[in-house]
Amino acid sequence: MTAARLLSVNVATSVTVDWASPSGRTAIMKKPVSGPVRVETLGIAGDQVGDTKHHGGVYQAVYAFAREDLDVWGERLDRTIDNGQFGENLTTQGIDVNEALIGEQWQIGTTILEVIEVRIPCNTFKSWMGLSGYDNRAWVKRFTAEARPGPYLRVAQSGEVTAGDALTVVHRPDHDVTVSMMFKAFTIDRSLLPRLHTSRPGHAAQEAARRRRRAAAAATTCRW
Repeated sequence: MTAARLLSVNVATSVTVDWASPSGRTAIMKKPVSGPVRVETLGIAGDQVGDTKHHGGVYQAVYAFAREDLDVWGERLDRTIDNGQFGENLTTQGIDVNEALIGEQWQIGTTILEVIEVRIPCNTFKSWMGLSGYDNRAWVKRFTAEARPGPYLRVAQSGEVTAGDALTVVHRPDHDVTVSMMFKAFTIDRSLLPRLHTSRPGHAAQEAARRRRRAAAAATTCRW
């Protein structure tokens, strides 16, 4: 079994385009960078967020997606998918990021990251896939049906990460709410919503309500 590690660190600057809604700006076009990269409370050095009114911030500081899931999509789309193509900051290998628990913490390099949120697909993502030459027909629906969105990460400890760093799970909370379960609760199985309260003891209800509002708005908005 492959040891969990960070394959690449991917960043992009925000640009104005006519296919990103509603802000008209996006930074989804992530590309790998080499060498140590600083990670602070609001994200990775050199990376930006397109729609800063609705997205970014502490709970969406860093986005991770697994190389294994990119490979599955590559087989279905009959074309290799490069690291960063899905807008992820961190491309991982050797860990099922969608089975990570909400509140789970990873150490990568000198940084500690906490699994905190899920990515909801949007039309900017669909447009980007099409512009990149992939079959993006019903893309949001297809991506949603998989329920493997990858997590957003909160920066619990600032530090540096480098492609090739080991990824070590340093804390795993005592509940069963995974990234995949949270995503299903927001999209295809709302009956799971009450279970999210167990994932954030003390203020879970408030956070779940906030997330439900964000999920409802996600049909027209996107982090990038």
